[in-house]
Amino acid sequence: MKVSVQREDFDAGMEIRTLSRDPRVGAVASFVGVVREIAMTLEHYAGMTEREITKIVEEASKRWKVMDATVIHRYGELKPIDQIVLVVVASAHRGDAFAACEFIMDYLKTRAPFWKKEHRSGGGQWVEAKVSDDEAAQRWQPAPKKTG
Repeated sequence: MKVSVQREDFDAGMEIRTLSRDPRVGAVASFVGVVREIAMTLEHYAGMTEREITKIVEEASKRWKVMDATVIHRYGELKPIDQIVLVVVASAHRGDAFAACEFIMDYLKTRAPFWKKEHRSGGGQWVEAKVSDDEAAQRWQPAPKKTG
């Protein structure tokens, strides 16, 4: 498992090839997030952010048959079309790889301690969490147990 929070860009193809080298791997699912339209600054707490991302990947590995995973998240000044996040999951089967990749990305949006400031023509503004991101993460919560 690889978790990296870094300023520099990443090579998604190389990261995918790295997880594909194990002959037991039958599926590799990946997601690359890019900055849309508005430049931004991302801040984080070094150490804490990596620990939280590691917990998210470990949770995915408990739910699905994940053989390996890579999560790279950038911070600092980012402009439109810059890559911002990479999630790669290797598994024996595509269903596990797809589900774990989506789960990790949904939880990155809600649990990883990043703060985003958008830079518009009128100046910078800190961005609040989106309700849609919370809703996406909530769908992974186990159903409440029925009593009675």
